[in-house]
Amino acid sequence: MKYPAPGALVALALTLLAAPAPAAAEGEKKLIADGSKVSIEYTLKLDDGSTADSNVGGDPLVYEQGKGQILPALEKELAGLSVDDTKKVNLSAKDGYGEVDPAAIQRVPASAIPEEARKAGAQLVAQDPAGQQRPVRVQAVEGDQVVVDMNHPLAGKALHFDVKILAIQ
Repeated sequence: MKYPAPGALVALALTLLAAPAPAAAEGEKKLIADGSKVSIEYTLKLDDGSTADSNVGGDPLVYEQGKGQILPALEKELAGLSVDDTKKVNLSAKDGYGEVDPAAIQRVPASAIPEEARKAGAQLVAQDPAGQQRPVRVQAVEGDQVVVDMNHPLAGKALHFDVKILAIQ
């Protein structure tokens, strides 16, 4: 067996190292993977068919895959999709905003609630000692006590997403 001269191997190696990386094959789709910046259009419905949220016709929701910027179970379901793909994703309450936590329903003195919000259905924002904000809903006013619910408004609900991938960077 005859081997090429040593100089020929070095020249070949340098040529290969200097060659540009091959371009993505024509028509090759970019897939959602950790680190991808993803733009989506979505509609979120509840079990009763009502629409809880949608951005259809508005600005896309942009998030970075793998950073926990959207529900982890939804993020997992979108991994591997490409631009123009659509997907229906059904999440249990546990995989969405969690089950309703009875400990998050509390009685507070009415004086702790702004007077204009002392009515069932009023929505407020509370801040915990760490500075985190969370929604609070007034469930009932009972004399000098107000029953507030600090669960996420969609806690205890199954979530049904219709998602379209608009862009991946």
